[in-house]
Amino acid sequence: LSQQVGDKALEATTLTNIGGVYSKLGDKQSALKYYNSALPLSQQVGDKALEATTLNNIGSVYSELGDKQNALKYYNDSLPLSKQVGDKAREATTLSNIGLVYSDLGDKQSALKYYNSALALSKQVGDKAGEATTLNNIGKVYFDLGDKQTALKYYNQSLPLIKQVGDKAGEAATLNNIGAVYSAVGDKQSALKYYNDSLPLIKQVGDKAGEATTLNNIGAVYSDLGDKQTALKYYNDSLALRKEVGDKAGEATTLNNIGFVYSELGDKQTALKYFNDSLALKKQVGDKAGEAKTLNNIGFVYFDLGDKQNALKYFNDSLPLRKQVGDKAGEAATRNNIGLVYGSLGDKQTALKYFNSSLPLSKQVGNKAGEAATLGNIALLERSRGNLQAARTNQEAAIKIIEELRTKIDRQELRTSYFATVQAYYKLYIDLLMQLHKKEPSQGYDALALHISERSRARSLIELLTQANAKILKGANPQLIQQERSLLQQIDATETLRQNLANSPNKNDSTKASIQKLTTQIENLFSQHQEVQAKIRTTSPEYAKLTNPNPEKDILKLPQIQQQLDKDTLLLQYSLGEEHSYLWAVTPTQMQVYTLPGQKEIEKVAERFGTDLPQVTATDLAIQSAKQLTQLILAPVADKLTAKRLVIVADLGLQTIPFGALADITSNKYQPLMINHEIINLPSASTIAIQRQKLANRQSAPKAIAVLADPVYSATDTRVTGKPENTQLGSEIEFERSALARSARSLKRNGWNRLANTAEEAKGILKLIPAATSLEALSFDANYDWATSKTLNQFRILHFATHGFVNQEQPELSGIVLSLVDKKGKPIRGHLRLGDLFNQDYPAELIVLSACETGLGKNVNGEGLVGLTRGLMYAGAARVMLSLWQVSDEGTSVLMQEFYTVLLQQKKTP
Repeated sequence: LSQQVGDKALEATTLTNIGGVYSKLGDKQSALKYYNSALPLSQQVGDKALEATTLNNIGSVYSELGDKQNALKYYNDSLPLSKQVGDKAREATTLSNIGLVYSDLGDKQSALKYYNSALALSKQVGDKAGEATTLNNIGKVYFDLGDKQTALKYYNQSLPLIKQVGDKAGEAATLNNIGAVYSAVGDKQSALKYYNDSLPLIKQVGDKAGEATTLNNIGAVYSDLGDKQTALKYYNDSLALRKEVGDKAGEATTLNNIGFVYSELGDKQTALKYFNDSLALKKQVGDKAGEAKTLNNIGFVYFDLGDKQNALKYFNDSLPLRKQVGDKAGEAATRNNIGLVYGSLGDKQTALKYFNSSLPLSKQVGNKAGEAATLGNIALLERSRGNLQAARTNQEAAIKIIEELRTKIDRQELRTSYFATVQAYYKLYIDLLMQLHKKEPSQGYDALALHISERSRARSLIELLTQANAKILKGANPQLIQQERSLLQQIDATETLRQNLANSPNKNDSTKASIQKLTTQIENLFSQHQEVQAKIRTTSPEYAKLTNPNPEKDILKLPQIQQQLDKDTLLLQYSLGEEHSYLWAVTPTQMQVYTLPGQKEIEKVAERFGTDLPQVTATDLAIQSAKQLTQLILAPVADKLTAKRLVIVADLGLQTIPFGALADITSNKYQPLMINHEIINLPSASTIAIQRQKLANRQSAPKAIAVLADPVYSATDTRVTGKPENTQLGSEIEFERSALARSARSLKRNGWNRLANTAEEAKGILKLIPAATSLEALSFDANYDWATSKTLNQFRILHFATHGFVNQEQPELSGIVLSLVDKKGKPIRGHLRLGDLFNQDYPAELIVLSACETGLGKNVNGEGLVGLTRGLMYAGAARVMLSLWQVSDEGTSVLMQEFYTVLLQQKKTP
């Protein structure tokens, strides 16, 4: 219409507005087309204000496309026009945009100059939106210069202004930037919170470039916390969006981050490919800070590959760029890496020089993780020079930082994954202390090494047990509990859809895309579920009562460990290290430590033993493997084993080994260790004290044993006597069925077959005790309602003889399978999840899971096996008895009856 009536000014304005819409939608080329159509019209009609606006907008497009020089040209053409027409608001915007270009080019001081000029003008004209944007940009400069606290100050000034003017895109960007500050100073939990607050706002306004940035940043948090697969997922989502909107600078950043994940996962060649792709793009868009970062990362790959000279070349190419752009955190990292190269080349003096120049930079910018890394490297260097006390001082300082960073993470699984990434610090510290012990055996370094071993293991479990004593979850906010259950139902529902699509015979590209979309939804739901669990803990009144300012509070030292042992008990605690492993043998009055071979040698034999043992036809092989492993890990303490109860605290690959099947070293022929020794496994020695503290004031349950056995899993079971009146499944039960079916498939089982011998097992056990002190729940009675009934807190022993399973990828999906149908064959709820166990009250002396592989779990470095065991311990079990592999129904029935005969008739009650 404007063309029809010949209104060129209106036509130009409309073209500019259309360009603005395309720009916000991420279609920069279309935006550029409309802006370039508007520009000559605005010049033709002499509308200098509109010309200035259009020139500024064209500059913004070029800037976002990575063409900074072209952007600067258009901004500089726009600026005098805005001044000429007296449009101070537009002048401020253009000044701010010029500052942004200089910031991207690494000239931070010029950027600050332009930003401060823009800020003064925005305040003068009362442009709160412009003021907020510029405050945010100034914060970003200070962030890049390493002054994180000043950056946070500017971001926090910007945020309320942006909210006031209703700029959701700007609010999202500022929340994202605040998250970046917290991430940089090591507070990953706060970073994740701000990023997750930013993400829905960005999606709401359709800012795909901003969404890509936030997804990238969330990925970086997960990467830093050790969850590389989740990081990769977020990075790949970010990369697709960045390509879609043509953000080459952002694309380069995400490519670099993906490369870093692959490098950490050990796939160095794939890492190099991503780094090189990133480097080319960063050079193309003139991103010197990004170029420096990628050069540093390439150098580190070459260092890991043993190519020290190439590593040094890339590090030396990175260092001047990092200085040029004022990236002090990056400079600290590169100096640290150069020090590593010189150290590996034997030039320890030059290495120390670089480490010492890196350390103050990390401190200056508040990069705690970088500071810890450099302190650890100095410790390694000093150890190699024989300066053990200097090495110890630096390693203690590094571990202090790690403990501080760990306590800032509320989400248990993130705290655990982070702790897994820093286990090497504890292993080095143990090794240093043991070297000091060899030099000065009377100074107690061996006892301190045992304490450090305790500090490095099962910390999340120890915290969970401490919380269990306070009954945190049991008094939690009902709304949060309901929210948690709702999320679990959504997870199951979405997984049902995904499995149905995955099992369809004809999968086309659309089906595959749908499966991928559902996979992403499931991962997001899991993340929300974990957030809710963290809220349940931290908002609990009982949690608030816990006082634990000292992270070592619940970690025992030698005298406290010895107080937990009686004269008939020997604690054997293992720590497997790269060069040396250690074994502490502790009694109430003595402690001795032994040096064992390195981790690889021990785990190689342990893995072979674990493979040979369950094979029925491989008895001789299993005996041979048992003897070999016994020689490696028990022979040094052979003289201390006689007539002792053995408490085993294993490590790494030894955690899934049944010590009872090792050879009794005192016998001439093979005899299982369990014949002459009671054997107890603990995730850490400190759990003894926590368990006993929990049990100290607990009254013993009045009745002896409750047995659940032989559930009914299928409507085709002969025990089903009728047909259900309504065969339609409720949504919750339908979701549960799909989850249980998946679990059966993962264990290579065709559904859940009846365990007929478990009924005989139950009856045999119950014959041993008076009926008045026992409870029998067989067949249909072996159901979810029974298993979650408060009646169970009346029994000292709970015995579950049914199917159980452990999901080693997602432990929260592990569980116990109960009756799945009623007497008429109607489906009922029958999956007792790990999450359900955490909400039970089982004050039992012993809980037995008479089912296959229930003692396994996800093996998390530093934490141990995460599975059903900790759920049962949280619920109140003093002791838990489980299996490490698949066992026959009949054989288990016989074993359990024999076990209870000894336990009950000989009055060896737990």
